[in-house]
Amino acid sequence: MVSINNSPQPRILALANQKGGVGKTTTAINLGTALAATGENVLIVDLDPQGNASTGLGIDRNDRPISSYDVLTGEANLADATRKTAIPRLYVVPSTMDLLGFELEVSGRADRALLLRNLLADQGYRDRTNNQVPDCSYILFDCPPSLNLLTINAMAAADAVLVPLQCEFFALEGLSQLLKTVDDVKRSINPGLEIQGVVMTMYDARNNLSNQVVDDVRAFLGTKVYETVIPRNVRVSEAPSHGKPVLLYDYHCAGSQAYIKLASEIIQRERNLLSQPAAS
Repeated sequence: MVSINNSPQPRILALANQKGGVGKTTTAINLGTALAATGENVLIVDLDPQGNASTGLGIDRNDRPISSYDVLTGEANLADATRKTAIPRLYVVPSTMDLLGFELEVSGRADRALLLRNLLADQGYRDRTNNQVPDCSYILFDCPPSLNLLTINAMAAADAVLVPLQCEFFALEGLSQLLKTVDDVKRSINPGLEIQGVVMTMYDARNNLSNQVVDDVRAFLGTKVYETVIPRNVRVSEAPSHGKPVLLYDYHCAGSQAYIKLASEIIQRERNLLSQPAAS
């Protein structure tokens, strides 16, 4: 199968929103699964102390001897922390509650916002020619539901930010704060950072509010908002309790089909970006 990303450098996307319950982790899991289904090797790095991405990929909470916390604090390397999942070509670095102490532990370090970026470069994940690590062409960071040091580390290391946004009344209010953080990171430590796109989640076509929120966000951000919207769907909610992405739990449900369409849209954006000539 022809690779979407032919560069030796993996594309790194940070899935971020400081508000919880917006479908961020669900999007990380199912986008990773959909990308893996196209033939890409994908790594999900779980940076949320709740560890829901790890659980949703079938990694038991009692079976995480090496976690993203150990990697970030220098106690282990990424290759040792990387786990295979039940999905071919999809890998995960699991997290544990130890991440709650990360910010305090590294608060005195001058490079505290760059730890993730530096270790990706030092340990070969920034170069797919290194045979000591999985040949991943996409890395997805599942960020915690806050704009803390873990999220800043993810943005500092990422090429782009993908924002899941719930179809609710206060959606735009939180989005403005997130966009300001992205701008701050871009200006201060990662000038190449961009918004890959915003995906509207938990959409209910029967609800006038959902339609109004989508219209408002599109008016605010234009083409940055994906055409695909993720509907409210009970099968999407059930899948994590079975340790599976919804694409494996119920491939034919509305939620699965929406995530397949979203992956196709993201892939097309990536192709368009990669085909653009480099700025001189």
